Amino acid sequence: MRQFQVDRRTLLGAGALAFAVPLASSAEQLTGLGLPWAPNTSSFPTAVDLRARYVYFNADEAAFIEAAALRMIPADPTGPSALEAGVPLFIDRQMAGDYGKGARWYMQGPFGKSTGTQGYQAKWPPAGFYRAAIKAIGDHLGQNNGQPFHKRAEADQDAFLKDLSGGKVDLGADVDGKAWFTLLLQNVMEGYFSDPIYGGNRNLSAWKMIGFSGARYDQRAYVLAYGKPYPLPPVGIGGRPAWSMKG
Repeated sequence: MRQFQVDRRTLLGAGALAFAVPLASSAEQLTGLGLPWAPNTSSFPTAVDLRARYVYFNADEAAFIEAAALRMIPADPTGPSALEAGVPLFIDRQMAGDYGKGARWYMQGPFGKSTGTQGYQAKWPPAGFYRAAIKAIGDHLGQNNGQPFHKRAEADQDAFLKDLSGGKVDLGADVDGKAWFTLLLQNVMEGYFSDPIYGGNRNLSAWKMIGFSGARYDQRAYVLAYGKPYPLPPVGIGGRPAWSMKG
């Protein structure tokens, strides 16, 4: 692996399982699931249409997100890449929704540089922060060899992302590159391990990789099965395609 690539075990050690449901979801969306053979779908969030394209990102933004996510989680024998898992589509839908709009956040000034313990401090909600940061990155790279991020060699992409994560890239007074990288990495991990209904973790691939059972309603039969592998495939919020509404 190149120096920048994020090892999946490192992601898990950092608590990636905490992102099995994205921040934009709510507890109300997870209620009323019912039994697996007769699920109550009245509380289900709307599933992302995987055949659709981006609804928030423009072409340049999507190209950047796809390339950056691919460098953060590339494919290897352990599991699929972030691109294969649908992470860019997950992020796009989050930016187009309440999370991206900061609908439930306090977004009034003053705005200052975070001390690291203050949480989100950008003057834009996440969607605006993405738009401003990707534009600033494009302008910065345009002044240095001219090539946009997604057209650069993988080694150059890795080096740039490493510098961005370390606060070594000056994106101007308005955009804190390190803070935005932190947000991007968080959203990439969320998309990789999210419930597939939100567009990421396509085909439950990340859950299969780590042996996570997903949204099964009853685990009592396996709680005391020490030292034995979990025998069932993972299940998403919306159930499995083979399940029907019939008893």
